[in-house]
Amino acid sequence: MSTPTHVLVIGGGISGLVCAWRLRQRGLPVLLLERGSRFGGMIDTTQENGFLFDIGPLSFTTTGPLDQLIEELGLAGELLHADRRAPRYILFRGRLVPMSPSPPALLRTPLIGWRTKLRLLTEPLRRTRPPQDDESVAAFVRRKFGADLLTNLAAPAISGIYAGDAEKLSLRSAFPNVRRWEEQYGSVLRGAMKSRPPSGGNAASLCTFRRGMRTLPQALCEKLADSAQCDSEVVFIRGNGAGHFDVALRHRGATQQLAASAVVIATPTDQAGSLLAEVNSGFADALARIEYAGVAQVSAGYRLAQITGPIAVRPRGFGFLVPRTEGLRLLGTIFSSFLFAGRAPVEPEPMASFTSFLGGATDPDMCKQPEEVIAGTARAELAKALGITGAPVAEHVSRWERALPQYNLGHEGIVTTLKQLCDKTPGVFLAGNYLSGPSIGSCVEQANQTTEAAARFLSARM
Repeated sequence: MSTPTHVLVIGGGISGLVCAWRLRQRGLPVLLLERGSRFGGMIDTTQENGFLFDIGPLSFTTTGPLDQLIEELGLAGELLHADRRAPRYILFRGRLVPMSPSPPALLRTPLIGWRTKLRLLTEPLRRTRPPQDDESVAAFVRRKFGADLLTNLAAPAISGIYAGDAEKLSLRSAFPNVRRWEEQYGSVLRGAMKSRPPSGGNAASLCTFRRGMRTLPQALCEKLADSAQCDSEVVFIRGNGAGHFDVALRHRGATQQLAASAVVIATPTDQAGSLLAEVNSGFADALARIEYAGVAQVSAGYRLAQITGPIAVRPRGFGFLVPRTEGLRLLGTIFSSFLFAGRAPVEPEPMASFTSFLGGATDPDMCKQPEEVIAGTARAELAKALGITGAPVAEHVSRWERALPQYNLGHEGIVTTLKQLCDKTPGVFLAGNYLSGPSIGSCVEQANQTTEAAARFLSARM
């Protein structure tokens, strides 16, 4: 048995990478283990036929902890910022309709009826209280604004953020600020206005990296150096009764034995439950209650001349979302090369790249289809929406049957149970996108908190 590692971090996604890096910054012996062949989880970048395609998330919204991490890693100069004014669209009755939260735009939009428009405009004047019980996003939107806003705006947005089902998603867990605004002010719109940053303050920005999203995990790997190890599958974790954990792992065909003073589990919930089964079976029971949505992603590049629809006249915008009532399997499409430079070639002729998403909680069978079926579906529906003729110049398909954790009704109780289990199991810590938000910024902030807890635990034992 080797000398105990102070902290063993298992799982090489962003949460695990940040935890390992923060622990190493504190001078603590740490080893990060990833069972796959690379770090970064779903985040990756590939280049095909001159196009730069990001795999998984295409961008991130800046937050204080994420900004600090980027600065520390020396990546601030690599950032690309999206145009805040880039129009967003809803595909409605076969055409792209601009989606804007401004009052004048809401009065003009065909996406909602006049009754709903009146409810929106008068919402700050009416005080309401949320129900005591957990409330779904769908129930909340119907109660406050109406069914057409749910169908044509809220539900598509849920698909874009969580790939989720608004009927199941918990408002309290998925959008805690919205619930808090109604609790404090009786009006979500009044609460949103009062919570806006002061004029001149640093508003959040949508960003990516010049050379793709893989830049972030790659930089963290370089910082960790030999403290991070791929192709390392943990076989079991057991408490040894002496205040440490015995860990067996398989690294490139060879079995190794390690001991750790603490373990940070930064894997998806199914792996986490299996790893902790012999430490405390309660983890597996609680983690199994968290559902996931599968997502298929199709990145495609076209010659700009192939686009005949309205966006060909003015090639800009964020992308579009698709209500389920449109009868398509697309959840939405991001206009990748319109948002960020360097995503599509400009010579010998201008090109454009698009990233489409399919599946999600409302269409779980899509991710089980062969890649050629997924690509063909995305190609046909995107062509219809944007007026594209001919085949793509480049194309890449990715799919994950467990892509995004679902913050469904009861999620808050599951997280509370997991915290209690950690309190009862000294030395075990959890990190991941199923705890306090799936975004990269949320994962970084939550990883920082996990690091603090692990460092306090080790300090108390020294």
